[in-house]
Amino acid sequence: MNAGNVSEDGRYLLINVFNGCDPVNKIYYYDLESVKNKISGKLELKPFFDKVDAKYDIIDTDGDTALVLTNHEAPFFKIVRVKFGPDGNDPSKWEVVIPEDPKRKLYFALPVDGNKLFTGYWEDCCSKLYVNDIKTGKVLHRVPLEIGSLSGLSCDKKRSEVFFSSESFLTPTVIYRFDFKEIKNDQLNIEEIRRVQIKDFDPSKFKIQQVFTKSKDGTKIPMFIVHRANIKLDGQNATILEGYGGFNIPSVPYFSISHLLFLNNLNGVIASANIRGGSEYGEKWHENGMLHKKQNVFDDFVACAEYLINNKFASPQKLAIHGGSNGGLLVGAVSQQRPDIIGAVINQVGLMDMLRFHKFTVGSAWIPEYGNPEKNKDDFECIYKYSPLHNIRIKSGVEWPATLLMTADHDDRAVCSHSLKYIAQLYHVVRKEASEFQKKPLICRIEVNAGHGIGKPTTKIIDEFTDILSFVSQVLDAKYHN
Repeated sequence: MNAGNVSEDGRYLLINVFNGCDPVNKIYYYDLESVKNKISGKLELKPFFDKVDAKYDIIDTDGDTALVLTNHEAPFFKIVRVKFGPDGNDPSKWEVVIPEDPKRKLYFALPVDGNKLFTGYWEDCCSKLYVNDIKTGKVLHRVPLEIGSLSGLSCDKKRSEVFFSSESFLTPTVIYRFDFKEIKNDQLNIEEIRRVQIKDFDPSKFKIQQVFTKSKDGTKIPMFIVHRANIKLDGQNATILEGYGGFNIPSVPYFSISHLLFLNNLNGVIASANIRGGSEYGEKWHENGMLHKKQNVFDDFVACAEYLINNKFASPQKLAIHGGSNGGLLVGAVSQQRPDIIGAVINQVGLMDMLRFHKFTVGSAWIPEYGNPEKNKDDFECIYKYSPLHNIRIKSGVEWPATLLMTADHDDRAVCSHSLKYIAQLYHVVRKEASEFQKKPLICRIEVNAGHGIGKPTTKIIDEFTDILSFVSQVLDAKYHN
């Protein structure tokens, strides 16, 4: 997969080369100044970074140099200045502008106002925003953010005015503005220009806390828990634990109206697990949750579920787990590995047949993340152990968790057959081995004329979340609170 763009100064054509979802890339370039006075000529790309050994992202160019965000020998990322030409493949010739910080991930950088650079970090899964000197990397300003996530940023190297937005579990998107020309006493003059108000919702009645628990191998796993401030820790709270754990994608604080309904109207608890496989703590965090280390992801999620139970936020009968796509694989695998600690499962557009995921639509692009079960024996043996479709077994005396599978007939990523085969096999096993004691519902919901989720009409989204909350309220016996 290739992607091309022209540098902001108009001088370079930059070509990024990726192999599916593999988190490394190559970069080639072409100096457009060399053809300014030519009517025609052969375009010959030159290699800049072509060793396929790290992630490289060119964030600015200046004459014959480029400013590059990379995790080369820096899992938490750093920014280096590199000359165009063969120097890209020689780290000894790179100038380090912002060194790696081993305690937080540098996840983006953008030039602004001529000689400045915006930098964004994940610090224990929350966004932190800084302004640095583009030449030296020195921190000039820290941009204050509420505890949560940076959800938008509009800036330009040729512009001094900046707009940015943030959100959190209890705060919808808030938009702010400042201008570097309006700095007084070395302080940014930040003004709030839009804040969404939610009717009949008082965020002061709720609490967000971040906790840490240990996974099976001793790794410390963060988790956010959102609940009423006056919660009773008696194990009787309807609780939804969410996770993703894959593709270098972080699970960070975000606002959700469906979460709000569950918290406010069903007195529920929302927990968000920052498990391995994501990018919360750099590339190593991702690598320790992919390929043959995928079981770490499931162990991390189980540890978070056990924390909620052991600390009386919930009990197994009151705990639901929720995930979509790769997160659907997560909750599918965990529900069959530990059905004893789970009351319900909401599985949206999940990957359930992991021995054939690469056979359909864009599935082959995921081979760098999961492995190739068809051509690699070790990959097959690893994947077969956790593939949800191939591991449905009823443990003696343990009822299968109430399950809501959700898929769509036009899903071109996690194709509908994943969920259809899984629900058919689940029905077969339950009827054969647990027909006498299985009382919890096992349901498959198929959306018509819809896909993986992006671009879904609001009416369908409302219907979908209505069904999810109705299912959860019934199977977890969550009482409606007006």
